[in-house]
Amino acid sequence: MTDYRARLIDHSCASQYLHNLTVGTAELDAIYVRCAEAYPEFDLSREEFKEAVIGAVYKYLVGFGMEGEIPTAQEIRRFISELQGIDLYLTLACSRGDEQAWWHFDRQYRSFIERLAHQLVGRGLDANEVIDSVYVELYGTKTVDGVRQSKFRTYTGRGTLRGWLRTVISHAAVDLYRGRHDEIPLEDWSNSGDGMPARQGWRTEAHGSETSMLEKVARERYRSVTIAALDQSLATLDAHETLLLLYYHVEGLKLREIARIVEAPSSSIRRWFQRRSKRQRTSPTRVHESTVMRWLDNVYRKVSDRFRSELKDKHGLNPAEIDICLDIATEDFGQGVGLNLEKAESKSFSKGEAGSCQVEGAS
Repeated sequence: MTDYRARLIDHSCASQYLHNLTVGTAELDAIYVRCAEAYPEFDLSREEFKEAVIGAVYKYLVGFGMEGEIPTAQEIRRFISELQGIDLYLTLACSRGDEQAWWHFDRQYRSFIERLAHQLVGRGLDANEVIDSVYVELYGTKTVDGVRQSKFRTYTGRGTLRGWLRTVISHAAVDLYRGRHDEIPLEDWSNSGDGMPARQGWRTEAHGSETSMLEKVARERYRSVTIAALDQSLATLDAHETLLLLYYHVEGLKLREIARIVEAPSSSIRRWFQRRSKRQRTSPTRVHESTVMRWLDNVYRKVSDRFRSELKDKHGLNPAEIDICLDIATEDFGQGVGLNLEKAESKSFSKGEAGSCQVEGAS
């Protein structure tokens, strides 16, 4: 629960707030029951739902309120009654990786996300990139203190989910064009001779400065060991893990396209998925983007752990040097890193099987 004491310093104020909160949230159990009845297949506890609602109460009635003012029980009750409880329940289930919740979310909002993305950036690859970016952000790729930071965790139920999604999609579209602001078209280079074309926001290195030269020397020093450690880390992946990285980062397939590959009956990676799901009562026939993102997240974590171990144990680097290598590892090494289809095939898949998967996903 949010630490209200940071805002309500006076002990009597904190006690009064707790009392008002208890009275004001008396209807929470009934609200939870209604939400659970609407989505009976979701696995979301009463405590998780209650904590999210109380967090919203604190944020808006305490955090945004006048310092020292305590929201009354009536204000808390009215605030909770105005929350979009069903939407909040859905997003909380999605944020914890409930695949059934993701399917419900898709059915209700996928067409809205696609339509708005097309309106903002036009049809084609740009819209697809925005859509994929939104789903990645909603799922969350960062973990803090063991908790995956899904964008859904920022939704408090204050306002409709559709309105909140509109803001998320709009920000994704803006980020897409911000990321391209410093990109220089090939024709600009060809028309500018040997010099770098002037463009606002283009970041140039001060090659003549001593600091810049030292940084360059340091990066070159660690570049080879970074490639070696990363190559070794990727080589330890299972075949299906290598293919997931290949499809997403090399082939450039979207999460939805990878999900279609796994769903294809002839797909080798589907047979891995079925073996992985053999303990379930029924083997699922559909795979959601959130599931693919969860698999990728596990692969990233595996590569990161092995990468750090290689640098520390095999190459004897200290934490500061490992940080330098981690920074270098974010670069695109192209063919310098051994992430390729042949290595994945040599582990357990035949070329025919992997090839068929690629065609299915790209169709």
